[in-house]
Amino acid sequence: MEKKTARLARPVRYIGTDVPEDRPEEGIALCLSGGGYRAMLFHTGALWRLHETGILKELERISSVSGGSITAAAAALQWEHLQDPKDRDAFRQRVAEPILALAGRTIDIPAVLRSLLPPWSSSRALAASYRRHLLGRKTLQDLPDRPMFVINSTNMQSGALWRFMKHAMRDWKVGEIRNPALDLATAVAASSAFPPVLSPMVLRFPPSVYSPDYGAVDRSAGLRERVILTDAGVYDNLGLETAWKRYRTILASDSGAPFRTMGSVCRNWLAQSWRTLFLIDNQVRTLRKRQLIQSFVEGTRQGTYWGVGSHVADYGLDDHLEFPREKAEELALIPTRFRSLSPSIRAGLVNWGYVICDTALRRHLRPELPRPQRLPMDTCD
Repeated sequence: MEKKTARLARPVRYIGTDVPEDRPEEGIALCLSGGGYRAMLFHTGALWRLHETGILKELERISSVSGGSITAAAAALQWEHLQDPKDRDAFRQRVAEPILALAGRTIDIPAVLRSLLPPWSSSRALAASYRRHLLGRKTLQDLPDRPMFVINSTNMQSGALWRFMKHAMRDWKVGEIRNPALDLATAVAASSAFPPVLSPMVLRFPPSVYSPDYGAVDRSAGLRERVILTDAGVYDNLGLETAWKRYRTILASDSGAPFRTMGSVCRNWLAQSWRTLFLIDNQVRTLRKRQLIQSFVEGTRQGTYWGVGSHVADYGLDDHLEFPREKAEELALIPTRFRSLSPSIRAGLVNWGYVICDTALRRHLRPELPRPQRLPMDTCD
């Protein structure tokens, strides 16, 4: 009974093709949550600190969701230039600055408006913005071999994760397409197709492209020819699924907005739908977070967690970097949108991701790391 109860407390569901639960591989996996531009910038700060410490180049896997997939894809395309932790300018110029520039553009409302003009959809318009402003014409084949980048999306038909990777894209129920040439912007847009306004992303494939020797549960043409995807956070809002199952050390960067109590809730259907989505997301995220941290306590996994709603003081690190708690709480409440943010907010989110990542790393993973001398971004306030 104890063994069964322990398995039920895991933050993921195991299937037959997974690595055995009690024998994870040695190695570090990084999980990047969703959360619009808030997540994209917060994770940029975290990756900046991981780069400086040398941990970034140690990673075996980066599993990303929604806004986190934008950051992951941008870093992936510059990976060969991020191998020297002492080269602080490489990360700034090649990863941070393009992401900061994108965060100065509003791309969600234009995507919705463009969907009113057939044959465009809002998700295709979102992909076009990623292509134009950040990712160019790169494809999944431009991802590095190591670490493995896993860009997650949710298959609305099968109810399972659809994973975009260099060597394959797959849904364990539907099947696997090996060495896909799909453009990277489309994969990131599928990962960040927030319902209902930016969803779904519809991909079409001939059944012949699926690998015949992959043990899919359902090979029906209806599931394979027209794949209907939505935001990865609908299924796995922390990006834990593909990381926790395989690796012993898990780093989880969570930019999910903290839940806010409301004294009054609008009763129109749109406001009710939005609030319901947020409630569901919060409950699932909280459960996965609790189970992840419990796995650290039990010793079944090693690693650390940091979140946009975390507090530096709670980690108990004596020489932590200072960051105003009021400012951190303000940044955590930035709406989950792809809407233009001011330069000060952009810099603040990057700095906050940097500070809380550094705090978590030095408290729980690498206590020998030196305290940073300064924050990566200058702020206007």
